[in-house]
Amino acid sequence: MEANGLGPQGFPELKNDTFLRAAWGEETDYTPVWCMRQAGRYLPEFRETRAAQDFFSTCRSPEACCELTLQPLRRFPLDAAIIFSDILVVPQALGMEVTMVPGKGPSFPEPLREEQDLERLRDPAVVASELGYVFQAITLTRQRLAGRVPLIGFAGAPWTLMTYMVEGGGSSTMAQAKRWLYQRPQASHQLLRILTDALVPYLVGQVVAGAQALQLFESHAGHLGPQLFNKFALPYIRDVAKRVKARLREAGLAPVPMIIFAKDGHFALEELSQAGYEVVGLDWTVAPKKARRRLGSW
Repeated sequence: MEANGLGPQGFPELKNDTFLRAAWGEETDYTPVWCMRQAGRYLPEFRETRAAQDFFSTCRSPEACCELTLQPLRRFPLDAAIIFSDILVVPQALGMEVTMVPGKGPSFPEPLREEQDLERLRDPAVVASELGYVFQAITLTRQRLAGRVPLIGFAGAPWTLMTYMVEGGGSSTMAQAKRWLYQRPQASHQLLRILTDALVPYLVGQVVAGAQALQLFESHAGHLGPQLFNKFALPYIRDVAKRVKARLREAGLAPVPMIIFAKDGHFALEELSQAGYEVVGLDWTVAPKKARRRLGSW
């Protein structure tokens, strides 16, 4: 700790590192708790804040994102905060229009339908520069947290982002996206590589801005069986972790723990535990004790 109470990046010194120590596999005095359902959508103050403007306008306001991130901490003694944002800011930064329709969810007026539609996407190298508002929100929130708990940054994994971009929104079957995997495997890999190339600097930028841990959400893992998952999801999940860690080392930045959460990906726990992440998230369908027996320590 420096004499002025600031850490090495100029942020307030962290007072509660229980979550980070647990993420690194260290012993802790208790099990840390945080709300993955970001920003507490169950809170009346959340709904009041959100009612003031549309969803993605909120995402683009660092002040609003900071406020929504901090709200649950004012009510509950949590051990970490997760920045308010959305995984779909990445497709937006790639040039796709995304709106949030009340009662329906995200909508892409012009989804990717043909292979040549990939030409509409911006160069993934520009994505991080398009998402400066996320970095600003992270930095502001780190300052306002005043070292109370760590701040988690996040992004959607390539397959999950691809499903939205191809389906045009949410889907119960992911029929369009899975059709791409079967009928356009090369184009699918091209899109997944574009997304990976966009995600790596975006996640590194979150750490530079002040994120103390990173989570990758593979929310639609359950729509793939083991074979498709191992071919179209897992390689990119691995690549994200490997490249983010390498970029942090190259930049002289301290490593941060990385979490992979693959919803309904119970069939791939062993593979995920070897994918380069410090933490494997479990959903409600997996008994933690059974998962521990399957994975042991890694």
